[in-house]
Amino acid sequence: MNDSFVRDLGIQHPLIQAPMAGSTTPDLVAAVSSAGGLGSLGAGYLEPQAILDQAAQIRRLTDRPYAIGLFVLPDEFVVDMAAVIKAREQLDALMEREGLAVRTSLPTRWAPRFSDQLAALYEARPAVAIFAFGLIEATQIRKLKQRNIIVIGTATTVAEARAWAECGADAVSLQGAEAGGHRGTFLHDVDAAMIGLFALLPMAVRAIDIPVIAAGGIMDGRGMLAAEILGASASQLGTAFLGCPESSAAESWKHDLLQAEDHRVTTIRSFSGRAARGLRNRYVEAMELAVANLPAYPVLNALTAPLRRAAAEAGRGDLLSEWCGQAATLVRPMPAADLVGVLMDEYGAARRSLAV
Repeated sequence: MNDSFVRDLGIQHPLIQAPMAGSTTPDLVAAVSSAGGLGSLGAGYLEPQAILDQAAQIRRLTDRPYAIGLFVLPDEFVVDMAAVIKAREQLDALMEREGLAVRTSLPTRWAPRFSDQLAALYEARPAVAIFAFGLIEATQIRKLKQRNIIVIGTATTVAEARAWAECGADAVSLQGAEAGGHRGTFLHDVDAAMIGLFALLPMAVRAIDIPVIAAGGIMDGRGMLAAEILGASASQLGTAFLGCPESSAAESWKHDLLQAEDHRVTTIRSFSGRAARGLRNRYVEAMELAVANLPAYPVLNALTAPLRRAAAEAGRGDLLSEWCGQAATLVRPMPAADLVGVLMDEYGAARRSLAV
């Protein structure tokens, strides 16, 4: 274990719960942090006031360090309205075929303004800030460090890891191809950056001199130790926590994870307009031929939001964005604090077995 990095984070275990936007709650974050890991609030979809409100809720639940994760996006977007019109027609037709009464609409904004979200993060002052989809500016990193906030950047290649190290990040979360949810790729074509975690880890560790965090397909303590042996200072687990009662993932989604077949976990672009890892379900198959002409993130993500909400309410996991990592079927439904305990027991047992 890299004791110095764990100590810098102010946590007991080399375990970070991934900041899964739309699936993390203050209860989940606080439970993981109170159990000795680093709980993380996925705030990519939240408006600034919601970030402050949820940060306050976390603080009421725990005094332990926690993280806030954001997507690095421009404040304004150039939108292809012809593509929006076509996508709305296709989505509305799909919802009608599937018996959902809701239809698409044009939102006031396609996504929260990143600059406003970041300002809220400055005010909330979590112990750690985790960023994905791109680099933040040097002035922004300085402002974070002035507030004693540790900066972690997400990378999917060695070049991206170097870019984060060069811009002043304190650590890099290395997202292997096995990782669930949105890909953090920002320097390469997404398909070219689908590198397996255990191949990518030693290359990144050799290339940069800041701590590397392993993310992607790790579901138990043995996986955490394996990542450590390859040079990781900590492991970041997301899918493992989706089955916890504190997670806000829809019940139908949690149910489907338990039955997930490895060959049905795939890269999906038709829910949000950005590549993400999840279950190949009815929606994914229905929209397969339309993918090339759908709007990019975050436009498509906003257009599919009504469908996803309606599907969750109807118990239709097959129409949801069921994000998950490659080993989703290993998910263990239990309270988050209990899961942290099980993971660390497994980690300790694996360490002892190697010492024999």
